Amino acid sequence: MSWDEIEIPKEIRPFMLEQAEETMLGQKNGAKKQYRYGNLHIREYDDKYLVHMDKVDPRENPLGHLVADAPEFLVAIAGGLLAGKKVASEVYKLQKNKPFAKTTSILTGLFASIAAGYASYSVVKKLRSF
Repeated sequence: MSWDEIEIPKEIRPFMLEQAEETMLGQKNGAKKQYRYGNLHIREYDDKYLVHMDKVDPRENPLGHLVADAPEFLVAIAGGLLAGKKVASEVYKLQKNKPFAKTTSILTGLFASIAAGYASYSVVKKLRSF
């Protein structure tokens, strides 16, 4: 649970807004289901609900939501793209006269992109939790 979430135990009071819509948008963080009602994001677990307010509703403004509420995804994408491109380019320069140079550089760039994207995401997520 992050500092901006409210925990509502199910045994104290069953809670669910009639108008809330089940959604796939957002990180489930182990929740069974998640719902949105405007900027309200509700995650349902077996024993509780975790509720927080987003600054921007992702159904209305997906890019604005990423910038305001989930910048770790933008950083991960940028870090992954930059690292993947750089690694692929360098590998290709080193192996351009060898067979399968393009394939090798693309695969190496892909793996570098995944690793850098994950690392970028993890660092920003950690920094945001302080």
